[in-house]
Amino acid sequence: MTLPKDETSQIEVSTEYGTLRRVILCPPRYMAIEEAINEVQKQYEDENINRERAMEQYRTFRDTLQAHGAEVIELEPSEEFPEQVFTRDIGFTVGDELFISRMASEIRQGEEEALEKLLREKGIRYRKLNGGRIEGGDVIVDRDTVYVGVSERTSRDAIEMLSKELPEHEIIPVEFDGKYLHLDCVFNILSPETALIFPEALNPATVEKLGSKYDLINVNADEQFTMGTNVLSIGGRKLFSLPVNPEVNGAMREHGYEVIEIDFTEIIKSGGSFRCCSMPVERG
Repeated sequence: MTLPKDETSQIEVSTEYGTLRRVILCPPRYMAIEEAINEVQKQYEDENINRERAMEQYRTFRDTLQAHGAEVIELEPSEEFPEQVFTRDIGFTVGDELFISRMASEIRQGEEEALEKLLREKGIRYRKLNGGRIEGGDVIVDRDTVYVGVSERTSRDAIEMLSKELPEHEIIPVEFDGKYLHLDCVFNILSPETALIFPEALNPATVEKLGSKYDLINVNADEQFTMGTNVLSIGGRKLFSLPVNPEVNGAMREHGYEVIEIDFTEIIKSGGSFRCCSMPVERG
């Protein structure tokens, strides 16, 4: 921990659906698929990223977040890191503790130090785990429960360390098909009662267990590919989703959610959407 715990740090994320007050984003100024490290990138490796279009979509997302009352903290992008837009992976907040991740992919290693520098500048307290590898896309918080995906990006030893760091939380490891990269690409919690799931990526026992706690909205394979599961909730049953995912958007509306549709199709070519591109620091 680099800064003492105090009341001025304004760190609090106890759910995935509380009112979003402060969030870290990073403009996709240097975004590119330089090395295909997930299944989605493999589909777009030749086409690659139109940075101008990605920046336009990012600005719309950022401005809409601000219009809904969120304070946006922008991480200055670096040419060294073509995937830095996905701030969710490089850090995560559980309760009043913000952790800097330990990135697994070589192309993303070094992003942690850039985040650490920003947090120091802003006076935001943070912690680091001493070993293993863990990325924020695998960490999903719901009050005193934290679901952590077991993946190529997040190891069991890091999950065990996280359990020791968060003794007041129940840490539940969740195994899933690693080709889907992170847990938030196949599972996402919308409220105390409702969650999105792509059941094909998890074993039936896991789906059944999650289904005993949440009313599960199934995401089909086509809309999983276009990041239908990777929505971002901002509180008040409002959330961001892509217009190219009409089935899941319709299902969420039927469940009483206000779906804010923003085109993010350029950015999702790298395998992440609104949740991946946001790192909440404070929710109400």
